[in-house]
Amino acid sequence: MAEASGQFGVNGPENKRDWPALSDAEAREVLSHFPLPSSAQQIVWHGRRPFSSTGVVSLEDGSRVFVKRHDHCLRDAAALAEEHRFITHLAEQGVPVGQTWRTKTGHAALDLNGSAYEVFSIMPGHDLYETVQSWAPFHNVKHAFSGGLHLGRLHDAARNFNAPARPSRRPLLSTFEVITSPDLIAGLERWIPQQAGLTEALTRHPWREDIPAALLPFHERLKPHLGTIQPRWGHGDWHPSNLFWTGTGADAQVCGILDFGMSDRTCAAYDLAVAIERTAIAWLEPQNDCPVIHERLEAFLSGYLAQYALSREERRLVPLFLPLVHVEYALSEVAYYETLVHDQAGVKAAYTDYLLGHAHWFASPSGQQFLRWLTRTLQAPSCP
Repeated sequence: MAEASGQFGVNGPENKRDWPALSDAEAREVLSHFPLPSSAQQIVWHGRRPFSSTGVVSLEDGSRVFVKRHDHCLRDAAALAEEHRFITHLAEQGVPVGQTWRTKTGHAALDLNGSAYEVFSIMPGHDLYETVQSWAPFHNVKHAFSGGLHLGRLHDAARNFNAPARPSRRPLLSTFEVITSPDLIAGLERWIPQQAGLTEALTRHPWREDIPAALLPFHERLKPHLGTIQPRWGHGDWHPSNLFWTGTGADAQVCGILDFGMSDRTCAAYDLAVAIERTAIAWLEPQNDCPVIHERLEAFLSGYLAQYALSREERRLVPLFLPLVHVEYALSEVAYYETLVHDQAGVKAAYTDYLLGHAHWFASPSGQQFLRWLTRTLQAPSCP
């Protein structure tokens, strides 16, 4: 049996885990509900990403499967089925996503003992960014180009996926219900009570003063363009550690896409802005003023635009969305850390450093310079 280590926390690797590691007995019980080629033996690897518990389980015939457990306060089988329908559609379009297993009764996931479980076939390739903190940049321009190419491919394949948006009560999604409201504060007033624990968590913060000061100027710039949005499902959490790679070197290419837990019906420009926010700005190096890694971002955009033709309106929307894409996810994290795992360092990271800190950086001279650069780059005649 593999020994479970800690997790990636808000400030790097931690020895503790918010959710208990999967056990061998648990994995065997869960997998008995799936039509696998042979019985489960033991867990041979434990994941370290937060918000869920994951493991690779060996089977008696020598094959392996990937198992993921979610507490019902975050996801149940019905919620996971929303993600699986999108994954299935992408697979049918030839996008290299993980193969999902259905239970013996035909369900996309299993509800058992207050948790929801999903099972995937092992994806071919290498988990090249396994030891890297989430939202760290691509290692080099070749990785970035391939990452952009495959996001463009995903957006192209999502054109004819017409599922509705996920329910507002779902926590920890990349959504834009609030920021696409004509009135930002009214949108927040409607959305906050639907997020379990968020109203209570926000009583400890002066959000009615903080949010308008930090975010309203950006929302005012976006508001005149809300009518140009073309709704489409997106990945919601595009960064290199959610990708599998053909090798371990600088020339490795993306060969697999995983973790659709934050996916929702937004639009291509929003989902591209999420990817830029999570791969092109060194948020983990605030001492260096969160520098933008321009050459890797240029490669990422080149790859993306080689696969997906952004319209003029979409090119305009991307930099307008960028200072706002984090809002709903950051607020959902506030509730998660405050009411579910009782982690005050996480609360500070979500509210002060993330929700407000990112907005403050975009309002700074460095952030404004970057937004102007991105606007010029996307609108330049030489941009594909």
